[in-house]
Amino acid sequence: MRIAMLTNNYKPFVGGVPISIERLAEGLRYLGHEVYIFAPSYENQREEQYVIRYRSRKKRLKGEFIVPDMFDGIILDKFEEIPFDLIHVHHPMLIGYMAHYLKRKHDIPVVFTYHTRYEQYLHYLKPYHLLQEHAHKTKFLPMRKLEDFILDSCENILLSTHNRIFMNQCDLVFAPSQSMKKYLENLGVLTEIEVLPTGIVEEDFIYDPQKTAMIRENYLKGKKFLFCTVSRLEIEKNLGFMLQGLEMLKEQVGDCFRVLIIGDGSQKNELVKIAKERGLEDNIEFCGSISHNELSNYYHACDLFLFASQSETQGIVLLEAMAAGLPVVAVSGSGVNDVVLDGVNGFRANLDPSQWSGRIAYLLENKDVRTQMKEKTLEVARCYHARNIAIKAQNHYRKVILGPRLMKQYAEKII
Repeated sequence: MRIAMLTNNYKPFVGGVPISIERLAEGLRYLGHEVYIFAPSYENQREEQYVIRYRSRKKRLKGEFIVPDMFDGIILDKFEEIPFDLIHVHHPMLIGYMAHYLKRKHDIPVVFTYHTRYEQYLHYLKPYHLLQEHAHKTKFLPMRKLEDFILDSCENILLSTHNRIFMNQCDLVFAPSQSMKKYLENLGVLTEIEVLPTGIVEEDFIYDPQKTAMIRENYLKGKKFLFCTVSRLEIEKNLGFMLQGLEMLKEQVGDCFRVLIIGDGSQKNELVKIAKERGLEDNIEFCGSISHNELSNYYHACDLFLFASQSETQGIVLLEAMAAGLPVVAVSGSGVNDVVLDGVNGFRANLDPSQWSGRIAYLLENKDVRTQMKEKTLEVARCYHARNIAIKAQNHYRKVILGPRLMKQYAEKII
């Protein structure tokens, strides 16, 4: 099969969608398929075979997310040049509109993956963000109610309606987890929905013992336990909650731990400030972005993986941490609940920093439980190997492509 993957963001941007696309494409190529990735341009991009770059606009959302130019002629030219069998689009806006146009023009089926809880990202749009800030400051009750109504309508009516209409025009929808499949069904999506998570690669299970020991020694600094989290440092990742919970943990168990916060983003300075205000400056290490090639060594150097985001559709980093045998303590939410089995390979807590920190304290006090969970995390991680996920995708693609053709052949026989 010749597959065209269309996306609004890709490497070198660091995020779950680029990782998911790259791993699925590699898995499909391993199975013998041709996969082309249509991705926007970045200043520091690296040229890759089968990655077709189209223009990006100069303006960025909050200075971070590039705005792709879906009207770049290279997209149309390549579709005239290459006879694609299927389009797999990864965003409902912008490049998503182009996917549906190409579907109609070339009579190609469109598959869509619902990667993102888009309502959690509306604050990147300046008008929404300004209204949100104003609503928080408004003391005049009637005005506050009106502003809250507008914000709620954007989240639960306009955005949901847009996404439902988009998905109902697709030939197949992938949800990264079972909980997200139920969410989309409740949203009113009528197109067939299949669960297709992002897989993890063999490298996630492998580490360098010498490097791991050095990382642990460098960052532990005389403490007993080392934790980590991997996340973009943005509002939707809920890291302020994590710092609040860690302050409570310190009060419970004492000054016996350090936490590596791996990742970067616009909230870094604010989070450094909050950590200092909460007396955690000696417990928190902001490591910045670390290449995926090195991440496994960092995971293996730690005792637990901490997570607070509720904006995930799957949470790839949870599985990567489990591949290193790390029990997870996370906040319950979509995506998280599908891979963190409460009391088995980690703990899920409500959005309550006291409960969340209590789960961590329990694991620190019970080494036997941590050891048992370590075994279970590896079992769960092995179920998500990227090549197995690619086989599932291949089988679903074939059904989408062959379905209309078989129906047409059957109709011709009847006539």
